[in-house]
Amino acid sequence: MKKSETSAKALDILQKEYPEARVTLDFKGPLQLLIATILAAQCTDERVNEVTKDLFKKYRKASDYARADLSTLEAEVRSTGFFRNKARSIIGCGQALAEKFNGQVPRTLEELTSLPGVGRKTANIILGNAFGQQAIAA
Repeated sequence: MKKSETSAKALDILQKEYPEARVTLDFKGPLQLLIATILAAQCTDERVNEVTKDLFKKYRKASDYARADLSTLEAEVRSTGFFRNKARSIIGCGQALAEKFNGQVPRTLEELTSLPGVGRKTANIILGNAFGQQAIAA
């Protein structure tokens, strides 16, 4: 059996066993999930949900993140830990989305992982939870 066939079979089994499985991050749309997932690294989803309540009111589009002041964003995400790196990644991600993807979150693993602060796990979380694609966040 090919690796892709094995993966597809495993995903089918998981879907049948856990049909309601989803992330516990609060989000409306792919951009919010992307930002929340970046913040969730080494942090609890509960803490991220607290931080994003205000963050998502202030920053609504990729261009808002692209233009964010670094020190202000650092202060806003400080309680999630590693706030300096996360703030830089979020601003860089906003810039890349605005410049390369017309402000939209891309729908492929390759494009997502080209964004600052986005690795395979984050990309798979976005693909599976924002776009309904079969993906395993591991």
